[in-house]
Amino acid sequence: MTSVPGRRSSTFTRLLRHGFTDPSAAERLLDGPELAAVRDDPVLLEALGGTADPDLALLGLVRLLEAQTGATGRQELLDTLIAAKPLRDRLLGVLGASEALADHLARHADDWQALVTYEARDLHPGVTEFEHGLAGATDPVSLRVAYRRCLLSIAARDVCGTTEVSETAAELADLATATLRAALALAEADAPEDAALCRLAVVAMGKCGGHELNYVSDVDVIFVGEAVNGADEDKALRAAARLAAHMMRICSANTVEGTIWPVDANLRPEGRNGPLVRTLASHRAYYQRWAKTWEFQALLKARPVAGDLALGEEYVAALRPLVWQAAERENFVPDVQKMRRRVIDNIPTAEVDRQLKLGPGGLRDVEFAVQLLQLVHGRADASLRSGTTLDALKALAAGGYVGRADAAQLDDAYRFLRSLEHRIQLFRLRRTHLVPEGDADLRRIGRSLGLRTDPVTGLTREWRRHASVVRRLHEKLFYRPLLDAVAQLAPGEARLSAAAARERLVALGYADPAAALRHLEALASGVTRKAAIQRTLLPVLLGWFADSADPDAGLLNFRKVSDALGKTPWYLRLLRDEGAAAENLARVLSAGRLAPDLLLRAPEAVALLGDGDGGLRPRTRAHLEQEVLAAVRRADGATQAVDAARGIRRRELFRTAATDIIGSYGTESQPAEADQGALVDLVGGAVSDLTAATLAGTLRAVVREGWGDDLPTRFAIIGMGRFGGHELGYGSDADVLFVHEPRDGVDEREAADAANKVVAEMRRLLQVPSADPPLIVDADLRPEGRSGPLVRTLKSYEAYYRRWSLVWERHALLRAEHVAGDEDLGRRFAELIDPLRYPPAGLGEDDVREIRRLKARMESERLPRGTDPKLHVKLGPGGLSDVEWTVQLIQLRHAAHEPGLRTTRTREALAAAHAAGLISADDAGTLDEAWVLATGVRNAVMLVRGRAGDTFPADPRDLAAVGRYLGYGAGHAGDMLDVYRRTARRARGVMEELFYGGS
Repeated sequence: MTSVPGRRSSTFTRLLRHGFTDPSAAERLLDGPELAAVRDDPVLLEALGGTADPDLALLGLVRLLEAQTGATGRQELLDTLIAAKPLRDRLLGVLGASEALADHLARHADDWQALVTYEARDLHPGVTEFEHGLAGATDPVSLRVAYRRCLLSIAARDVCGTTEVSETAAELADLATATLRAALALAEADAPEDAALCRLAVVAMGKCGGHELNYVSDVDVIFVGEAVNGADEDKALRAAARLAAHMMRICSANTVEGTIWPVDANLRPEGRNGPLVRTLASHRAYYQRWAKTWEFQALLKARPVAGDLALGEEYVAALRPLVWQAAERENFVPDVQKMRRRVIDNIPTAEVDRQLKLGPGGLRDVEFAVQLLQLVHGRADASLRSGTTLDALKALAAGGYVGRADAAQLDDAYRFLRSLEHRIQLFRLRRTHLVPEGDADLRRIGRSLGLRTDPVTGLTREWRRHASVVRRLHEKLFYRPLLDAVAQLAPGEARLSAAAARERLVALGYADPAAALRHLEALASGVTRKAAIQRTLLPVLLGWFADSADPDAGLLNFRKVSDALGKTPWYLRLLRDEGAAAENLARVLSAGRLAPDLLLRAPEAVALLGDGDGGLRPRTRAHLEQEVLAAVRRADGATQAVDAARGIRRRELFRTAATDIIGSYGTESQPAEADQGALVDLVGGAVSDLTAATLAGTLRAVVREGWGDDLPTRFAIIGMGRFGGHELGYGSDADVLFVHEPRDGVDEREAADAANKVVAEMRRLLQVPSADPPLIVDADLRPEGRSGPLVRTLKSYEAYYRRWSLVWERHALLRAEHVAGDEDLGRRFAELIDPLRYPPAGLGEDDVREIRRLKARMESERLPRGTDPKLHVKLGPGGLSDVEWTVQLIQLRHAAHEPGLRTTRTREALAAAHAAGLISADDAGTLDEAWVLATGVRNAVMLVRGRAGDTFPADPRDLAAVGRYLGYGAGHAGDMLDVYRRTARRARGVMEELFYGGS
């Protein structure tokens, strides 16, 4: 096919039109000798264009033709291909969807003929047909070849749409059954003396047992063994174990033809620690006495498939009654829920969004929800006892246990997700449940599922839509029962009229009933579904808002959130169906300005409130850093990357604030946290971890944009002050030091310039005005303060500290801790400063006098004018400064000889001082109580006012809100102030004795 140079040939254009992405390569293949006889046949090009990946299909066809022996074989294949549409669709469909099966056909050139026959009995083969297909296998290698040949026919029916996804899954399970039988027969043939001693049953579990297997999946099994008549039981069980292990190796081992799939027996009693084969009596005894909830859940899918089927049926008959008694066990539902949460917790953060099976809205959500309902309701309804997910779901709907509309949506979503899973695995026949990220892979998968116009966008949209459906329905069906809080109200209050609203508002103590009524009318008037749902919710929400210090603000904020999210179906369903979510939202919206402000900047974060303990539990630094770095990697440029990091920070600040508020207020089902110190530590740790992760992501983004993978100098960020002490508050700046070390061969000036540019760009990007709160990075605690260089090398720090360091700098270094950047450099910095902050000889009297002088100067000069010193929680008597300087003086004096004092955390150091006998239990308790209370006040002020403050608010409503956070009811703000003054006064007395008067 020649064309005028510089002009595209008509074939090139036709190839593009038929879906080829590399028409030039396709032209070369079509011009090759293998396709010479049919290169101009329009049927071939049309058929190739109908495949998932025309380029892949054409390449696979050429490879298959090249593998044919002689011209006769090639001609026979081409003649059949052109003449027989069923073969053409099947063969090219497989070649365009599976690189692995194309490889198989290239190695076994005659196996294409397995696709030629097209008769009714071939449309839905079962175990018998697959056993016939495997009958010629005499060893593990030939078994693999025969298995792939059978798999070829399943895949052909699948990609051509001859079978739908549940039928394909059933065929794969039947092929697995036939394969297990063939493998066991090979094992028995190799060890006839073992086979003669025992009866061995292979019971399929999991997806194989449920008749819903994937293309590539572990085949879960349990083995049951018995001695034949007259045989010794121990010898028989050892023989059965050898046969079982041999059968597993035959299926799992890698050979020249690869592997089939792993056979996994870890669902057996005691898992890997238990014997591979047990007698039926032993199985029964285990399940009666020791089995956990998840083991009964797994038994739902138990099905005898190979070996002694009669024994397998005895096993199922013996254990099936126990399965339906599992729901009567104590803590049954929480056990199942914990299993599900544990699965999600173990998914790497970077993979959660791509996890088709285990991620939120994935296949496991559907399966767990269905299985839980089966176990709960299957005790009395035998129609629910199917091991196949879709059959069980259909039965649940028929019995009224699941709404028919919900069941239909779950069925549709599950079928789509399983089809997507099949296509992903079919490509390379590898066990994976991750949706690929590359456009080429997504395009192939999308086309294979019938999405031809814009396969990448269409596939992503459909996947997200179905995952969202699963997530919503799974949450409703599986995690929480429907909480109809409205039913707890008086009958007349179930619907809210305007007159009833006014009466209720006055009774609940709303300060501005007229404004509140306007909000209510905006929320509840109209005939929309949104208005109907909100009319149902409002009577309950009003009660929860009234339980706060500012019901008016709660109602106003609810209106703002509803205005932002009211058109999103999941939001209203979340509030309607999840009582915990609605109550949590009410608490958060009425507790002050900070949390609502964070929420309204990205209202979709309200979903965290409906996610149980998992949604409100602050995430670890490792998880946060992993997510931030993953977002940075995906971003296009440093600005977008830091925007993403700041977005995560805003969401996590909201999560922490919500946890703090709900823990302080309590809910109807969960009392308030009694230990204020636990909440203070939670907030300090969470905000500090979040700040560290944000800095790590910002550093990575700036370095990547300016220098690629490697900065010319090693670079570390050292947290100082409350940041280094894991004690940051919501509005705290990040006090840091910057340290760098030129890489080998890099000029020091070049390294310093790079380090300074990194710092400048980080600080700029973290403060760019946006919807997300800024993060102020403060380096004023560096050597020479604001007069000194912003970044120093490790050697420069060493030289400075050796010659010039002042006592206040050594004091400040007590809180220094590596938080981001090069870990080794951070470790060496810590080794450098340890002798300074933990001086081997302790502190000299001159140093002690200097520290006392600095403290007294700070009290007199830094306390704001007009402030009541006794109510200033940072600098006032008995405040944070008093406690921290007292503890830090003890550290400077004794940490060299008391390892427990070598911590950056105030409460830990205080506890260590008591443990070392340096402070009495009463004095330690007094200081700890004062520090926790002062920190709690600071957190409360930020939550209530939305801006940082070190004194109690003057506004009565704000003061009442602070009191409510600290556990004081309405009208008791004065009691709160009295308690603070008393606590601070006692702490000041201890401080004066230990700090000013002690030796």
